[in-house]
Amino acid sequence: MELFEALFSRRSIRKYLEKEIADSQIEQIIEAGMFAPSAVNKQPWHFIVFRNSETIKSIIEVHPNAGMLVGASAGILICFDKQLEHDHGYGPIDCSAATQNMLLAAHGLGIGSCWVGIYPRENRIEALHKLFNLPEHVIPFAVISLGYSELVKSKPDRFKKDRIHYEKW
Repeated sequence: MELFEALFSRRSIRKYLEKEIADSQIEQIIEAGMFAPSAVNKQPWHFIVFRNSETIKSIIEVHPNAGMLVGASAGILICFDKQLEHDHGYGPIDCSAATQNMLLAAHGLGIGSCWVGIYPRENRIEALHKLFNLPEHVIPFAVISLGYSELVKSKPDRFKKDRIHYEKW
């Protein structure tokens, strides 16, 4: 898939077919995340892959926007490690770049995905921290749901020329 086609055609997918995703494809998606830029190349991320229906049910119970996980083939929890981040506040920025790379990699493999935000909502952070038994210094950032899309979404018009400024406001 050509780069701009991938950028402009990727959509958040919330309904999936009952079709398994191979572990090798999930690892390829995570590898794409690990190739994201990070402050001072610290790469402060950790990834937890989950498929278990009880885990999915538990996430949905504590996260009001995670309902699409019910039909997903798999999910990935993206976390940042405060002991590895360049400085306070860089972990979420680095994980944002990793998450976007993973969404694009999934799309390139023909797999639908949806970014489910956790950070900076304290109640979600605490709930996922406990659910996944994370060490104190590891902070849950986001979940990505993964599955083969039930439908194809069209490209919306998001280009807003009035939001572009040159040299000054």
